[in-house]
Amino acid sequence: MNKLRLFLSPLVFFLSFGLTHGAHAALTVEIVGGAAQQIPIAIVPFAQQGNLPAQQDTIANVISADLRRSGLFRVLETRGVANQPSDISQVSYSDWAAIQAQALTIGKVEVLPDNRLKVSFRLLDVYKQNQLVGMEYNITPAQLRLTAHKIADVIYQKLTGEQGVFATRIAYVSKSAGRYALQVADSDGYNPQTVVSSVEPIISPVWSPEGSRLAYVSFEKKKPIVYVQSLVSGQRTVLANFKGNNSAPSWSPDGKKLAIVLTHAANSQVYSINADGTGLQQLTRTTAIDTEPTWSPDGRYIYFTSDRGGSPQIYRMPATGGDASRMTFEGGYVVSPRISPDGKSLAYIRRDAGLFKVAIQDLQSGQVQVLSDGPKDESPSFAPNGRMLLHATRIGGRGALAAVSADGRVKQRLSESGGDVREPAWGPIINQ
Repeated sequence: MNKLRLFLSPLVFFLSFGLTHGAHAALTVEIVGGAAQQIPIAIVPFAQQGNLPAQQDTIANVISADLRRSGLFRVLETRGVANQPSDISQVSYSDWAAIQAQALTIGKVEVLPDNRLKVSFRLLDVYKQNQLVGMEYNITPAQLRLTAHKIADVIYQKLTGEQGVFATRIAYVSKSAGRYALQVADSDGYNPQTVVSSVEPIISPVWSPEGSRLAYVSFEKKKPIVYVQSLVSGQRTVLANFKGNNSAPSWSPDGKKLAIVLTHAANSQVYSINADGTGLQQLTRTTAIDTEPTWSPDGRYIYFTSDRGGSPQIYRMPATGGDASRMTFEGGYVVSPRISPDGKSLAYIRRDAGLFKVAIQDLQSGQVQVLSDGPKDESPSFAPNGRMLLHATRIGGRGALAAVSADGRVKQRLSESGGDVREPAWGPIINQ
């Protein structure tokens, strides 16, 4: 078998893109599945105090959309309820029990003298008729959507016991009108910002652990080179530009090192390198193709794809290199390993009957579940709470993004009008 065609790599996917046209736009989200049981919640439009036309509705709409996207909530229609409270003293719990709401969110937006906004909200238990949580935010008008995401995170965590990720960001690569653009957007696809663009392919974006930097591979110099770019200053530096191909960056959990793949001395082999470009160290030494490294959350191991056993499978080795153990045994073609944030699950792309699908494996029991439908899914990326996986797929002959819950019950499709979208990476939770 030709080793150059062994792996269904991001490079192969991206170079197969057809030329498309259209302007970059916000991703649109379509929910195509849901959990078996959903929490019924009512979200009252936030009251307005001061000159802020229509902006108060943004808060409730974003919160509602976030909770719906999780698949765990049934957001109830509130317009039929006569009393629309913004304060606990105005709440008639019987009104909300009548529409079968278990939880109720109320709030208001006030304009402060310095043109800042004070956003306050309360999450109420309708059955027990008490407050579960209440918070206030002093923000600028530009932070209104982010604040709504943060409120949705608070609601999600209080009612599910899991950390919310609505206030996180995603990175992806879009190709439109012959240009590739590395973009960063809110987790719901809004506020897309271009980090870098080129007429040559850009692939493999990956977030640093603190969420302020992206590493990626660009072909702008007519060969794959690994760059690191600050999202704060915009400054970028060359991390790896060695002889041959430089690809597949992956940050260590402490952000001090990256694993990369080089071909400057042999077939594709895994190396580690300091984040400032020093300290290159070769970790694998085989005649096989070793590629797609990813670190375990505790930093002890590196998982990677290799054909050392004859077909591509996932292996694990110590982060300092050494003997590797095979981790996958179901399926003759397994690539693109990703480890869940708790270190208990391994996600990857598996070929089933010619279809490439996202699968997840319990690392303790070895049990495998196929999560996606194919036919050409790639680049899985865990949400920072481990609840969902973002991945690339094809919809209507065009590259698009999709998301699926780790139990396979909740599925979403995210698409951008006019462009091919690939290479998703879900950013970390940033405490602000």
